[in-house]
Amino acid sequence: MTQNRKGILLMIAAVAAFAVQDGFSRHLAGNYNTLMVVMLRYWVFAAFVIMLALRRPEGARTAVQSNRLWAHLMRAVLLVVEICLMVWGYTMIGLINALAIFTICPLVVVALSGPILGEKLSWQRWAAVGIGMAGVLIILRPGFGVFSWPALLPIGSAVLFGTYSVLTRLTTRDEPSFPAFFWPAVIGAVLITAIGLPHWQAITPQDWGFVACYAATSILSNWLLQKCYETAEASAVQPFAYLHIVFASMIGITVFGETLAVPVILGTALIIVAGIWALWNEKPPMEAPHD
Repeated sequence: MTQNRKGILLMIAAVAAFAVQDGFSRHLAGNYNTLMVVMLRYWVFAAFVIMLALRRPEGARTAVQSNRLWAHLMRAVLLVVEICLMVWGYTMIGLINALAIFTICPLVVVALSGPILGEKLSWQRWAAVGIGMAGVLIILRPGFGVFSWPALLPIGSAVLFGTYSVLTRLTTRDEPSFPAFFWPAVIGAVLITAIGLPHWQAITPQDWGFVACYAATSILSNWLLQKCYETAEASAVQPFAYLHIVFASMIGITVFGETLAVPVILGTALIIVAGIWALWNEKPPMEAPHD
C-alpha cells in the first residue's frame, strides 16, 4: 500500500511534467514546423534511454537485447507519427480540445486487446468503449458546426498510441520491458531525424530557453513515469493519469488563453468514467475465502 501511494504521487508528478512538456510543444510548434519540434524531443528521449541502458547492472548490450526488433520498428513508426499528429493538433485546436479527445486512448487499447492480444472482452468493457465514443461525440458535437478536420488529428493520435500500447504488451509477454522502452526511442530518433532535419529552421536566441526547458521536462516526465511503474502496480496508478487533462487545461487557459467549453467538460468526464470502469473490469475477480 505504501508503494502504491508513492507510485500515485509519482504518476501525478509525471502527468504534470507531461502537461508542461505539451505546453512547450504547443509554443514551439506554433513558431517552427512540427517535424523539427518532434525531432528535438526525440533527440532528448533517445539520449535519455541510452543513458539508462549504460547504467543497467546487466550491461547495456544485454539490457537492450530483443527477439522482437520487427515489432519495435513498427512501434517506433507508430509513436513517431502519433507524436507528430498530436503536436500538430495542439497548434490547430489547442491543448484542451486535443487532449480531451485523446483521453479515448485507453479505450482504444481495450478495443484492440481482443483482436491483437487474443484477450476475451466482457460486455462491460465493450460498454465502456461505447460510452467513451459517446463522450467524443459530445466533445466534437457533429451537426452543430463545431466539428472540423483538425479534430481528426488527436483521434488519429489516440488510435496510433493505442495500437502502440497493445503492441508493447505483446512484446513484453516473453522478454523484459526495457528493450520495449529503449528501441522505439532510438529507432524513432533515427527516423524523425531523417525526415525532420531537412526542415530545420533557425531558432531565435529567446526560443533556445524554451528548447532547453522542453528538453528538461521531456527527461523529467519520462523519468518520473519510469519510476512510477517501477514502484507501484499499474492498476493502482493508471486512473491518476487522467489528471493530465486537468493540468493541461490549466496551462491552456492561463498561458494560451484557451477556453473550456461545457461540452468538452461533459464529454471528457464521460470518457474518464468509461476508462476507469474499463480498468476496473480488467482486474481479475477476487477469490472467495476458503473454509
